[in-house]
Formats: sequence, structure tokens, C-alpha cells
Amino acid sequence: MIARQIAAEALGTALLLISVVGSGIMGESLAGGNTAIALLANAIATGCMLYAIITVLGPISGAHFNPAVTLAFLMRWEITPKLALAYVVAQVAGGILGVWITHLMFDLPILQLSTTARAGIGQWSAEAVAMFGLLFVIFGGLAARADSVPTLVALYITGAYWFTASTSFANPAVSVARSLTDTFAGILPSHAPGFVAVQLLTTLIAIPLLGWLFGRK
Repeated sequence: MIARQIAAEALGTALLLISVVGSGIMGESLAGGNTAIALLANAIATGCMLYAIITVLGPISGAHFNPAVTLAFLMRWEITPKLALAYVVAQVAGGILGVWITHLMFDLPILQLSTTARAGIGQWSAEAVAMFGLLFVIFGGLAARADSVPTLVALYITGAYWFTASTSFANPAVSVARSLTDTFAGILPSHAPGFVAVQLLTTLIAIPLLGWLFGRK
């Protein structure tokens, strides 16, 4: 059972990165320089994939696909530290593999480093908003109607691509993996740690607040 859970987390995160990076490459190549169209394609494809993988893999692993979400469940004592660590390793490895598979599909060099700068107070505050909002819809959805969580997450991330300055990474594994692609979705490797730090710090602050808001100690 544990092996299936870990495999589900790796597979789900790989598919998530395939959708993020692949739709970015395809959108940019077809948009003729129109970044708005490329971003729209990127957001829709990511939202669709999130709905699919959360629905299908949720019953196996809980469908975290995100070290910050795993940290949140650990803080709520709904996952053991040992399993949480295994999830995080699987998520990061799956995300990187997903990027490499995408490069292979589009006939690009498999090993890359991004050159896209994403740093500064605007980007970091955007990631705090994106991360808090993601946790809000996950745990709010679980408190109100658990079967709505796939839809809520998909809709939230699709929208957050547009209303956050960072285009809503909201995921440390995604931040690491996207530093390894010099495409539309990339982030400079030296800037990824700032995103990861903000995402994890936001999680540490958000979970007690959301526990109080939704009536859980």
C-alpha cells in the first residue's frame, strides 16, 4: 500500500509538470509572440490536469503532489513523518522526470537550466497569496464538501495563473522542477529557493489559521 501511495505521488507530480511545461512550450510556439494566449493555454491545461490527477489518484495517496501540501497534512497529524518524507522525495523526483519527459516530447535538450528571472517582493508576495489560497481551497473544501476538492483546486490554480504576479507556482516541487527547463514555464535556479522558502513559510502560518477558521484544532 505504501509503495502504491509513493508511486501515485511521483506519477501525479510528473503528469502535473508535463502539463505545465508542455502547455507552456506549445502555447508559446502557437501564440506567435502573444504571451497572453500562451499563458491562457498554460493555465487551462494545468487546471485540466489537476482535476484529472486529483480525481484519479486521490483515493490512493490523497493527491498531494506538493511538498507544502504534504507539510500541511503533517502539521495536522494526518500523515506520518516517515511517509511525508517519502512523499516529498517522490514529488521532487517525479516533477524533475516530468520536465525531462516533456523536453523529450518536444525534441529539446533534456538537461537544461532556466534563464527566466523571477525574484523580488512582488514575486514573493504573489507566491504567498498563491500558496495560502491553495491551502484555503483544499482544507475549506475538505471541511465543506470533500468531493469538490478536485474542482476547487483546478479552478483556483487556473485563476491564480492570472491574478498572481508569479503565475502561481504554489508548490516547492514545481519550483525546483521548473528551474530545470529553459522554456516558457522556467525559473532561474538561483531564484527557485526564494519561491520554496515563501511557500513553506506560508504553509506554516496558514495551517493554524485555517484550522481555526474551519473549526479544527
